[in-house]
Amino acid sequence: MTSTDHAPDTDPSTTELRATTLVHAASSDPRWWRDAVIYQVYPRSFADADGDGMGDLPGITARLDHLVDLGVDAVWLSPFYRSPQKDAGYDVADYRDVDPLFGTLEDADALLARAHALGLRVIVDLVPNHTSDQHAWFRAALAAAPGSPERARYVFRDGKGATGSVPPNNWQSIFGGPAWTRLPASDDDGPLGPPWYLHLFDSSQPDLDWSNPQVRSEFEDVLRFWLDRGVDGFRVDVAHGLVKAEGLPDWAGKVSMVEGTHHDARTGTAPALPAADVPPGTDTSVNGPMFDQDGVHEIYRDWRRVLDAYAGDRCLVAEAWVEPMERLARYVRPDEMHQAFNFAFLLAPWEAPALRDVVVESLETSDGVGAPTTWVLSNHDVVRHASRMGFADPADAPEGTAGIRPDGVQPDPVLGLRRARAATLLLLGLPGSAYLYQGEELGLPDFTNMPDDARQDPSFHRTGGADIGRDGCRVPLPWVADAPGFGFGPSAATWLPQPEVYGTLAADAQTGVRGSTLETYRAALAARREHGLGHGDLAWVDAWACWPDVVAYRNGDVVVLTNLGAEPVLLPRGAHVLVESGPTVADRSSRPQVRVPTDTTVWFQA
Repeated sequence: MTSTDHAPDTDPSTTELRATTLVHAASSDPRWWRDAVIYQVYPRSFADADGDGMGDLPGITARLDHLVDLGVDAVWLSPFYRSPQKDAGYDVADYRDVDPLFGTLEDADALLARAHALGLRVIVDLVPNHTSDQHAWFRAALAAAPGSPERARYVFRDGKGATGSVPPNNWQSIFGGPAWTRLPASDDDGPLGPPWYLHLFDSSQPDLDWSNPQVRSEFEDVLRFWLDRGVDGFRVDVAHGLVKAEGLPDWAGKVSMVEGTHHDARTGTAPALPAADVPPGTDTSVNGPMFDQDGVHEIYRDWRRVLDAYAGDRCLVAEAWVEPMERLARYVRPDEMHQAFNFAFLLAPWEAPALRDVVVESLETSDGVGAPTTWVLSNHDVVRHASRMGFADPADAPEGTAGIRPDGVQPDPVLGLRRARAATLLLLGLPGSAYLYQGEELGLPDFTNMPDDARQDPSFHRTGGADIGRDGCRVPLPWVADAPGFGFGPSAATWLPQPEVYGTLAADAQTGVRGSTLETYRAALAARREHGLGHGDLAWVDAWACWPDVVAYRNGDVVVLTNLGAEPVLLPRGAHVLVESGPTVADRSSRPQVRVPTDTTVWFQA
């Protein structure tokens, strides 16, 4: 052993590593969502069946075998509803129909049937905070008079000032600019002129008023519509945003993605002003008066009763960017939702103490309400972790989940992929549920140099490019290295351009290649299932508990070790490596000792 190698503070010949600091006890609860690995499909970018350059439901159906071979348990579909597509389908015009871009209701039924036949469950996205301005309800609201039942379904308010020309409050849209748009003048206007309507996102996405019983009844019917068609659950978009604080007070925090990060946009940083400069009556809460109001929990208890009336163990998943973690746990109490994304883990820096802390806090907090922890590293709203983790100097990395600009410091693709693979194995070894974002199993980076004229994200356009937007993580997948459009569809068309590097990362180029990212994911998911890690326990391994650059825990009969330090870490002699995120080195003795290099995770038994 050289002076630069690290070994555990035990006899290197030991056959067992003690793990006496129990953080989480094993679960015997058999419900599928407690330990499921769920794969997010972004429909417009997964697979195109008809050659128009836009992914669709038949394309997804044709590629479901890929998910089975990968070893996931379920698929989550981002919105495919009828929509004008101002925000990639998160502006819904009809919650009970499929947009022609993606196919038909019959195509949705065929997808569900094929997925279920393959043993995959299906979760669909639900967008309850707002509708499209093309939804029949909002068109009726525009045609109706102030004070009408049609307008009461949305958040309309008179403006401030003598003529109502000032927005009702200072809230900013998450996509940039004011969160209020004023209607054109009409003969029905009162003394303050035309009212304003609230839109926390794009102006084409008016917020619903969830104090209205019609809104609540409508969405319970939408749940039943899809449950009757066989869906296994719902991922709830902006789950923390449905209820707004009484009186809609001004807020001292930041809402705009331009002013902060995407994380700040959804959770806020309060106060943005020094306390002495905050006007009276201004809300200074961390999450803001538009997010994480207690009234949302009544809604989800009602929804839970709807789902519990159906056979098959259906589930609700919260996208809730709230803090502290104790507030997030309220969404997964026994009579509310089943899962909530763990964004604190996604945002944690690549440092061993920070990772250990977030794992402990996450498990202890979720255990306190009897819920699983739901781990995630990438999705359609954030920079892919193969790019996000590619900065040797943390000061160069994007803040929170902000995008990477073409004119900014670019990530190192080798470093990023090495760390991303290590982070994924660290995640998949943890007890609880895990979400994977399409293409991460191929090691796809963000397209950080995408031309501006190709970008479609409303946050890019509403901010004049000050916010680079999320298009870089939404690029169509590469399936076949030497095919036009890398096999995304039968033509070369792709709705967003693909970087050339995607050709080297195509699925067919990695299939069967030992050590490829795709085969590493397959091996990890197979081992996770074989060893029951999702239902397992977690205890820190004593030998590495105080090491500043190592995260090492035992889950059942498997030890998961991640080396974040500059020097190799030695495993005990005779350790049997099950899965490794990158190459390790072993000596040639009869009981070899394995060296784990920097930014590498191994699963082993000893």
